[in-house]
Amino acid sequence: MTDIDAASTILVRTEGSLGRLTLNRPQAINALDIGMIRGLSAALDAWRDDADIDIVLIDGAGDRGLCAGGDVRALHDQIRSGHPERTTEFFRAEYALNLAIAEYPKPVVAIADGVTMGGGIGLAGHAAIRIVTERSRLAMPETRIGFTPDVGGTYLLGRAPGRLGEYLGLTGGVMSGADAVYAGFADHFVPSRHLDELREALGKRADPTSPSELVLLFDETPEQSGLVEDRRWIDEVFSADDVQSIMRRLSSRPEAAASAAAATLAELSPTGLAVTLEAVREARTGDLRDALIGEYRRVMWFVENHPDLVEGIRAQLVDKDRSPRWQPAAIAGLAADAAAGARAFRPAVALFD
Repeated sequence: MTDIDAASTILVRTEGSLGRLTLNRPQAINALDIGMIRGLSAALDAWRDDADIDIVLIDGAGDRGLCAGGDVRALHDQIRSGHPERTTEFFRAEYALNLAIAEYPKPVVAIADGVTMGGGIGLAGHAAIRIVTERSRLAMPETRIGFTPDVGGTYLLGRAPGRLGEYLGLTGGVMSGADAVYAGFADHFVPSRHLDELREALGKRADPTSPSELVLLFDETPEQSGLVEDRRWIDEVFSADDVQSIMRRLSSRPEAAASAAAATLAELSPTGLAVTLEAVREARTGDLRDALIGEYRRVMWFVENHPDLVEGIRAQLVDKDRSPRWQPAAIAGLAADAAAGARAFRPAVALFD
């Protein structure tokens, strides 16, 4: 086994023909910064044509989760200090990494144990073999900071069964491991007690055993996802044309979960909800690259043109008063086509060269 720079926020090492990438910022649940993104990208580039590496494994240090997302406090500081070019640099690097994982010529195995949200979904959700456990908590919670799902999250949400994509994208709802498998965010459920055995098996595999076959040795059937039953009301409610109509349908439903969803949406950025609804539906067509390009347009529109992103981060993570002042303040105040500005925005720097 080789270990490169074990003190860094990314541990890069090899075990036989297995290339291991471990996010190593456990005190922040491995939240991504630009250095980590560059480190991951560099390792993948180095192994792409390395005949000694057959499989890549991505996991996270610590017992709290794979990755809690991107460093949004740094994003807040960049916008407030008038350095949008740094924000552009971050998103371009992150989205290029997401696409590289999806298109990698060798199998990428991702273990989404514990908290895996936002940027963590961008790493795990596009891997060839996606593993969750009984401790997994997956989400795209961007609307909770006045933002919109990115890192290819709209691509995954758009392909979830029925209208789960709209529901999970708008509410930022947290999925269990069973939910993630059902919603198409994961492929295998492996109890956490077997993860070390799985890692060892991947590192010491006997050719020609494939990584998929090895994972199946530890795979178990999870309990039924709660989303299966909730689909009865989610599909009816979240098929509505716009956010206002979704709220009206929620108000007429008898389910406690529907009432909880309505209460959640009422607290979130109305503009973020409108933009997210359109983004998820747009991403139902096209490929991951198309979805990332659409997300980049919308993300940079928030960065450069709309105050809700900075306000949401302030309220949730900086001042922590949990009292954001959205513009507009309520869903009823949304313009007829509130997502138009984000849809039409063209960033000064293109996402892909």
